[in-house]
Amino acid sequence: MEPRPPPPVPALFKVAIAPLQAFFRLEASSGIILALCAVAAMVWANSPWASSYTGLFDAPMALELSGSRGAFTFREFINDGLMTLFFFLVGMEIKRELSAGELRTPARALLPLIAALGGMLVPAGLYLIFNAGTPAAAGWAIPMATDIAFSIGCLTLVRARVSHALVVFLTALAIFDDIGGIIVIALFYGTGLHGEWLMAAGGVAVVLAVCNRFYVRNGMVYLLLGGVLWYAMHHGGIHATLSGVMLGMFIPAVPVRRGREVLTELSSYITRCVEEPEDEAVRSAQLLYIEEQLEDIEPPLNRFVHLWHGYVAYGIVPLFALANSGISLEGMSLADLAKPLPLGIIVGLFVGKQVGIFLFTYVAVKVGVSPLPGGSRVSQLHGVAVVAGIGFTVALFVATLAFPSDPNLLAEAKLGILLGSLLSAVVGYLLLRFGPAPKVAAPSPA
Repeated sequence: MEPRPPPPVPALFKVAIAPLQAFFRLEASSGIILALCAVAAMVWANSPWASSYTGLFDAPMALELSGSRGAFTFREFINDGLMTLFFFLVGMEIKRELSAGELRTPARALLPLIAALGGMLVPAGLYLIFNAGTPAAAGWAIPMATDIAFSIGCLTLVRARVSHALVVFLTALAIFDDIGGIIVIALFYGTGLHGEWLMAAGGVAVVLAVCNRFYVRNGMVYLLLGGVLWYAMHHGGIHATLSGVMLGMFIPAVPVRRGREVLTELSSYITRCVEEPEDEAVRSAQLLYIEEQLEDIEPPLNRFVHLWHGYVAYGIVPLFALANSGISLEGMSLADLAKPLPLGIIVGLFVGKQVGIFLFTYVAVKVGVSPLPGGSRVSQLHGVAVVAGIGFTVALFVATLAFPSDPNLLAEAKLGILLGSLLSAVVGYLLLRFGPAPKVAAPSPA
């Protein structure tokens, strides 16, 4: 029996849906949506409907569970609740790179680690030059962050001018940057430690370690344990979103069986299945068996990353940008940019990032620690270092932790983040777009 030809594609799909699918296949699409949400927030917060912006994200919410009632705003729900899923994805990405990716060996990890150290230390130092001894000093970690979505998105716009090795270098650098940011948040932006709750969090971590050891695949188990871990860390004085990182690091990342072994077995099994008479019930059982066997070569970490990436990249992070980028410019002037807080962030992101990353990397290459990423020039390394100054998502998150009760300082910090990131994106793009081409042909970034 000949298979039926596929049905024709409706004209409406071609006109309306197909372009959207093509957009979401773009590597830069999540960064574009993030930028649009930031712009929308700025426009909204300075429009005649500014009160609706404030009213929406400052709207009170409440959660009652077993007689315990928690009150928070919609913005706090996004920042402290939904962003936990962002950090969960970060934790899984870090573990994947450490176990089977670009950071799996010291030789691969050393150069981006050195670059990340420069990209954290120099911006923080420059910020403190402007703000030491003032209430704004609490924001010293703000310009340390690199936004991986924006940065990689920027490189995809000049993919023919940047070697694949440099894209990998920037990705690894941003991952180390995330690790540094997580450590800083845990150590310096807590609310005072409470031992009994931290012991409870440690107990949950032990249970998660057991789940990892025995290769538990059920997502509901991790969801429940993650909720308990979030609650314990929230009461323990460590910012609760970091429970997402811990949870992500405990998701099994290595398959229980080798792919070649499973595929060899399935090859002979499928051959036998094809030779059997067609029976719908038998065929369904055979397909279920094949699916179960394939699960052995796809670790839960890969499955969870695939499941959550779209929600985080196209939902949670843009919503976070919308909730936190709306800065009212009423009463502000260009002179406000010369205030120590926004100026420290702008200088930290635009100057500190490129100087720290480029200088530390260049010295490491010169002393023989590692060669430059394959096919790249020094000028391209400089351009990538400038792009790494895009510090949007994590920088905004750190700002909300640094100035939780001072809206004026928080608004100044957000302004500095937006302008510093924009400056880094534009200048980095121009340097790479009109600079020399790679020494060898550069394949498309993965």
